[in-house]
Amino acid sequence: MADDQGASPRELILEACRRDNTSLLDEAITDLAKEAKKVGRKEKDHVAETINKAADGVGNGPLHVAATYGSYDVLDVLLDQEGVEIDNIDRMEHDTPLHKAVRYVNSLDKSDWESAGHPIVDILLDAGCDPRIRNKAKLKPFELVDPRNTVLRAELQKAEYALNAGGDVVADDDDGPTGSASDSD
Repeated sequence: MADDQGASPRELILEACRRDNTSLLDEAITDLAKEAKKVGRKEKDHVAETINKAADGVGNGPLHVAATYGSYDVLDVLLDQEGVEIDNIDRMEHDTPLHKAVRYVNSLDKSDWESAGHPIVDILLDAGCDPRIRNKAKLKPFELVDPRNTVLRAELQKAEYALNAGGDVVADDDDGPTGSASDSD
């Protein structure tokens, strides 16, 4: 339990995000659920509020930290929590988790982009993260992508186009229209 370790649930959540440790994250969520019962709150509300308010020393929330470290499994668990805010802005760069995910992909060797990097961006887009949000430098996630990473650039353009067209982000396996955003321009 968190009390035995001396770490708060927030600290455990952030550490789980750094290490892609779903067991540690599950432990923290279980502790939060027990805490909620003690004070008469809804478990899901208490868990979401704690995740949404948790931040490291430079203002990165759990989704930012998980995206920065490429912690896919932890992102999957966090994004399954009802009420978790997915487009939080960090304090330093005003990045969203999607910006952090693109930076993570850029940090990888080119040979690892599709296998290790793209799934991090994919899960965030599938959860509804907005690729149109600009950071402190006025850059959207698309504008941070390594120009050689044409697959990721196309994916972010497609997601942005879908939102601008008034629709939801279209998953690759949907039966919807195919083609790139430039096909209709």
